[in-house]
Amino acid sequence: MFFLSVVVCSMLAVAAATDVQQCAGKSYDLKNHVQLSPCKKSPCRLKKGTNQHITISFTPESDLDEPTNHVTATIAGVELPFVGVDGVGICDKLENEAGEKASCPLKAGTTYVYKDSFPILSFYPSIEVKVHWALQHKNKDIICFEVPAKIV
Repeated sequence: MFFLSVVVCSMLAVAAATDVQQCAGKSYDLKNHVQLSPCKKSPCRLKKGTNQHITISFTPESDLDEPTNHVTATIAGVELPFVGVDGVGICDKLENEAGEKASCPLKAGTTYVYKDSFPILSFYPSIEVKVHWALQHKNKDIICFEVPAKIV
């Protein structure tokens, strides 16, 4: 029974991960570390008037005082900030691996889980975009990924 529980939990974890792409010139361990919901397949469908949920697990290489989001959408080759998410601090949206609330400063070598949700605003155009998401500290990426999306 224990073995079956482990197998089922492992399968759920793999199924829950979102297939995202490395940022250009970067090499992060993204497999099973990024989940966008609801996002069943690429491109992610971002429905206007709903909330998109994101979970990112990461382990900083150095101590960090106040990391922030850097989130943009590339439309027709133009990179635009994702209103309401880009530049926002993440310290109040962190947990440790056990699911307990964590706070800044972050310690090197400790795994954290960032959980957030953000609205897909009704004024966004219905268009295909490439979303670039990075958690940053002093304009340096902690973790970074890109995912094709379609606003509907």
